[in-house]
Amino acid sequence: MSVVTLNVNGQDVAVPAGASLLDATRAAEANVPTLCHLEGLTPVSSCRLCLVEVEGSNKLLPACSTAAAEGMVVHTHTPQLREYRRMTVELFFAEGNHVCAVCVANTHCELQDMAVTVGMDHSRFPYQYPQRPVDASHPQFTLDHNRCILCTRCVRVCDEIEGAHVWDIGSRGGQCHIVAGLDEPWGQVQACTSCGKCVDVCPTGALFRNSDTTAEKQPNTTLPALLRTAREQRRWHNQ
Repeated sequence: MSVVTLNVNGQDVAVPAGASLLDATRAAEANVPTLCHLEGLTPVSSCRLCLVEVEGSNKLLPACSTAAAEGMVVHTHTPQLREYRRMTVELFFAEGNHVCAVCVANTHCELQDMAVTVGMDHSRFPYQYPQRPVDASHPQFTLDHNRCILCTRCVRVCDEIEGAHVWDIGSRGGQCHIVAGLDEPWGQVQACTSCGKCVDVCPTGALFRNSDTTAEKQPNTTLPALLRTAREQRRWHNQ
């Protein structure tokens, strides 16, 4: 198996050819933060938290979707990157309605954890307080658009793993939102198998089981391994 060698924060690392910069940073134990990325799903670079500096490039590159190349020199935690990451998390909070104290994912929320990671204790941006609906039409699950950060994990896991294609992104710009079926109530979408995978991969309290109340949503610790297995099966099938 061919490998590529690159330098991450002064440390030389070798990764298999075709690996991403995120794989390389993890090999170097650089702890680059991510929210939209989930191993086993196609990377989309939507959260922009994994941006890194690569010497010779005039722009910041998303580590999850940039291929590692021979001789790259990568920096993951420069002052500029730290500031960008904190600003990104602040914008997530400012553009939604994230009231942690009454959220089903409180203390089990990846966005909440990310705020701690980047050192955010308040947002410097004005809160938008958008008027967003809650879809409780499904007999088992609920979608709260107020807490959605458009990571598209639900879209990808439903498409790539379950194969039901229930979720998608509707509208443009600041009006973008997750839609079920043909922008219809979730409970009316016949393609939904009620598998719950979308709920399990949601990093916030946007998707949750109806039986969950404040702070009761728990992460699925077995799902990442299942997603990795599914990804390996797809690779074998495509060879």
